[in-house]
Amino acid sequence: MDDPARPGPCEGGAHDTGVSLAPVTRMDADDLVACNLASRDFHAPWVAPFTDHDGFAEWFHQVVTGANVALVARRDDMAGPGGVVGVLTLSQVVHGTFCSAYLGYYAMKAQARRGLMTQALRMTVRHAFDMMGLHRLEANIQPTNLPSLALVRRVGFRCEGFSPRYLFINGAWRDHERWAILSDDPAGRAA
Repeated sequence: MDDPARPGPCEGGAHDTGVSLAPVTRMDADDLVACNLASRDFHAPWVAPFTDHDGFAEWFHQVVTGANVALVARRDDMAGPGGVVGVLTLSQVVHGTFCSAYLGYYAMKAQARRGLMTQALRMTVRHAFDMMGLHRLEANIQPTNLPSLALVRRVGFRCEGFSPRYLFINGAWRDHERWAILSDDPAGRAA
């Protein structure tokens, strides 16, 4: 059962040196569709995000409802789709005795390998722990997605196990490694 006294998702977003994090709104549709189209080869085979406005509307309805949070990370010095760093989601958010959520994310090709997604993920972890009152975040990553595994390691997640045929992605059930970070771990406090 959710605790109404717990803080909810940040309405105004967050900011760190060079990167801003804000809730996804319908006004982000054009930029996110353009970025996802430009990043299709970069995202494959690990994720297949929406690439048209109908897909955005379906995703928005599914993800930005209930106890889910969807965030867009942007560079401060670049407007429009070129400045989008990535999308991060906190889903199946549960408070009460569990205080946990699943973390999902994907970076945009144009801003990859610059440390910006690491910054955005750290900001998301801080938001989940400090603003939402969560204790645990879990990220499930395909073992062949080496850049994503390196990203969660940099932020302080630890591997907790392996889940065979965990998620249905691109027409097949895919194995995943389970990674987590806790608010009271040294890495969780430092994120």
